[in-house]
Amino acid sequence: MTSQHPLALDQSWKNAWRDAQRRLPQIQADIAVTPSPLPRITRVGKVDAELLDAELVQLLKEPLTKALNLVNSAFKARFEPELGLLIHLVLYKFSVWDQGASYGAKLQGLKYASPLLSTSGLRTACGLPGSTLVLHSIITIFLPYFHNRLRSHALSNAWPDAPSSDRRRKSWELLTRLESIHGAASLINFVFFLWNGRYRTLADRMLRLRLVSARRHFQREVSYEFMNRQMVWHAFTEFLLFLLPLINTRALRRQLTSFTSHLTLASILPSPLRPYVSSGSAQSEKTQRRGKYWTFPEDQCAICAENASTNFADPANALSSLAAASPYTTAGSAGLAQPSDPEQAPQFPIHTPYVTSCGHVYCYYCVTERMMRTADDRSGVGPKGMQWECLRCAEGVIATERVEAQAEGPDYASGVDDSDGDGDEDAMSFEFGSEDVDYTDMSGSMGSYPDSESGRSSD
Repeated sequence: MTSQHPLALDQSWKNAWRDAQRRLPQIQADIAVTPSPLPRITRVGKVDAELLDAELVQLLKEPLTKALNLVNSAFKARFEPELGLLIHLVLYKFSVWDQGASYGAKLQGLKYASPLLSTSGLRTACGLPGSTLVLHSIITIFLPYFHNRLRSHALSNAWPDAPSSDRRRKSWELLTRLESIHGAASLINFVFFLWNGRYRTLADRMLRLRLVSARRHFQREVSYEFMNRQMVWHAFTEFLLFLLPLINTRALRRQLTSFTSHLTLASILPSPLRPYVSSGSAQSEKTQRRGKYWTFPEDQCAICAENASTNFADPANALSSLAAASPYTTAGSAGLAQPSDPEQAPQFPIHTPYVTSCGHVYCYYCVTERMMRTADDRSGVGPKGMQWECLRCAEGVIATERVEAQAEGPDYASGVDDSDGDGDEDAMSFEFGSEDVDYTDMSGSMGSYPDSESGRSSD
């Protein structure tokens, strides 16, 4: 294997470079003539740019309209179009006029390009012809403002309701025709935009302004992080709306209250220290085992008293208490009954008395309604909250039985004294005659009926 001399190797590289120098101008000329491929611009990017511009205008317009409303409520309806015009002009100056692209287009990596690059005339900082941008601002900003003002003025002055020969009616018809023509032209332009993706709006087509890529090598990157977050939050809220009606909140609250009430100091302390506090805690538990109405008179229904003392400040409590109210409870018997004169009638009498498993007496309707509602809601005490808590002793009611009253007296068996039957019959029997009954003659107002139909004798 032969090795080449370094001087000969260097000479060969110089010869190769000298030969390449002759071909470099031809290669550069070919590159300059060959058009470079334009990057592909998606249609959705151009439409998103327009939507982002509209959203930006709304974000800036909303706080300003609220500020005007605080100054004077009439300013909002009076100067709202002028405020929108001002926002559009400011955004157009600092975006399209200075940088050649709107803020929405810049977010999408786009910019305006015009083939009308004449050397004469006004030139902007972005390189676009000034006359083109002036016409573009007039078409996209000033024409919609004047159209909005003209339409509001026509509607406020009742141009559509004017006679057909009136100038105002003809002007309104001309305005509606122009709106229809503009709508049809916009639709046709959008169809062509979907076909070739060149001009997004009518103004861009008239002035031949196209949205091109701001960078030579551009790749549209879409971040789905915000979208995923919104979808997860939406799914979570939908799941909560489906799940919350299935959860019995009253039963959970009742179980939590029962758990905290049974949580004593002896259960928290370690086992070696429990005997020292167990006696005191047991005595306190015995003294605290009382219901809400433990001082209520025994001859009155505590449930009726609780229903009558409804707290109307809490709507939920008021509705639930009114729904559970006994039909025998009067509307004026509000408040708790106190022990009074034995000869006085009780404020909350017990109707159809039933005794519970803990030995307290309530109305049949009241106690059965409370037990059934507690079993349905599982908001009571005992296993699974199925037992209603007694209002007098705070114990769980397992069952109820009807109270059987026994009559007093040797001769009182059926409730009627046989020895005084005749006297009672005379006392309880009444005879009425037509001459003893006074009645009002309603024939004048209700109409007269024949004697045969009325059933009264004229005698």
